[in-house]
Amino acid sequence: MQLESPVSVQWIADFIGARLFGNPDQMATGINEIHKVQPGDISFVDFEKYYSKCLNSAATIIIINKEVEVPAGKTVLVCDDPFSAYVSLVKHFKPFERATQLISSTAVIGEGTIIQPGAFIGNHVHIGSNCLIHANVSIYDGCIIGNHVIIHSGTVLGADAFYFKRRKDRAVQYDKLESCGRVIIKDDVEIGALCTIDKGVSGDTIIGQGSKLDNHIQVGHGTIIGRNCLIASHVGIAGKTTLEDEVILWGQVGVNKDLTIGKGAVVYAQSGVPASIEGGKTYFGSPVVEAREKMKELGWIRRIPILWERVMGEK
Repeated sequence: MQLESPVSVQWIADFIGARLFGNPDQMATGINEIHKVQPGDISFVDFEKYYSKCLNSAATIIIINKEVEVPAGKTVLVCDDPFSAYVSLVKHFKPFERATQLISSTAVIGEGTIIQPGAFIGNHVHIGSNCLIHANVSIYDGCIIGNHVIIHSGTVLGADAFYFKRRKDRAVQYDKLESCGRVIIKDDVEIGALCTIDKGVSGDTIIGQGSKLDNHIQVGHGTIIGRNCLIASHVGIAGKTTLEDEVILWGQVGVNKDLTIGKGAVVYAQSGVPASIEGGKTYFGSPVVEAREKMKELGWIRRIPILWERVMGEK
């Protein structure tokens, strides 16, 4: 998330109650989780195994829970609970904005777009021209929708990321990492009924031009779906996943987080994708393998009873 205007690192240190090390004259221009950071961003780290990754990332200002050697050109803010400090900054710079009507007066809706009765269009939403938004669609604040987009009834765009930190010493054990990202739907996309597309924690969830989604699909936070992808019903895609152009996922495919499915890959129904797979191939199974190899394997499995009877008959 980019800030509306730069903020001094000293103000940030005072706001979260942190001790400042390194350059005291920095100006923060954004707030981002570690895999989305760019120069000027604030990020946080609270596990030692990730210290090096965060400290050597593009982030300029790092909130951390231990005094460390400060990399050149960076500012480190040390506090007991970086997670909570980060959340407090998100809430401050992007507070919840209550809706007062079904279609916000701050929404921008293009020429020729039809909004059916009962649809909710949140604050600062941008919708392009010649779109069709069916009844009972909910489009949360800040979503951006291109031209010639169709969204069917019951779909929700921009719900919060499913991202929590566990606190085992508390009665309520899960602390929420507040989301400040967006959902961006490119031109010529069609989204079926009862789909849920979550916004990014700090960046964008993107559905590429010409992609088509069936009913009952979950797209996790920060996922990027390329151009002309086809996704069938009941597919679940975890957060921070990338589908390159022209990927096809058939019904009930489950896709793990933090992976890439290469351009033109096809995954048959009821398969599970636990790690990145190459493009231009067809896959099946859980975990997936190339479909041709999986079919051979299943053929041999079907022959086991026959082979068993033959072996036992020879004894």
